[in-house]
Amino acid sequence: MTRQLALPIQPPPEPTLDNFVPGANAELLARLRALAAGQHADAVLYLWGAPGSGRSHLLRACAGTGVQVADDVERLDDAGQVALFHAINRARESGGTVLAAGARPPAQLPLREDLRSRLAWGLVYEVRALTDDERGLYLLGEAARRGLRLSDDVAEYLLAHVRRDVASLGAILDHLDRTSLELRRPVTLPLVREALRDLQP
Repeated sequence: MTRQLALPIQPPPEPTLDNFVPGANAELLARLRALAAGQHADAVLYLWGAPGSGRSHLLRACAGTGVQVADDVERLDDAGQVALFHAINRARESGGTVLAAGARPPAQLPLREDLRSRLAWGLVYEVRALTDDERGLYLLGEAARRGLRLSDDVAEYLLAHVRRDVASLGAILDHLDRTSLELRRPVTLPLVREALRDLQP
């Protein structure tokens, strides 16, 4: 069958607090909304969590709100650690906030002791990854937003066969959307298997 060219009509949305899937992070999301609205008083707010938990999404969502952000703090070199140390001190003196994130809680970071203590000054939140049930709900809801009809068995198959962080699931939905349009076929299990084979090296 000849494929129909699929135009990229659905670019991935920019990370915002509104399109973050909260899961067990509802309290953190509310805190970040207050921060974005200028209603957070602590000099530092520190987020930590495993890769794929949504840390980078949240920092990028807050970056345009006048908040100073610092991601992957455990990778900072000596100069970067000094700069972050002084940024937190300035925020404390001026009433601003530094939003920082890393893969571990402050006490476990391979950083200068004075910087570790400052990262623990304010609120510290673990960003919790979505459960499988929450990922399934995300897949179904995001597919519906894109105009795709996704059955429960397709969602279960995807969760068992692809990376399950939200960014990867969104990319898979993009690929399924394009494949469905090109082949002019609905998103069924046979189409999903075919589309995933296309992604294999």
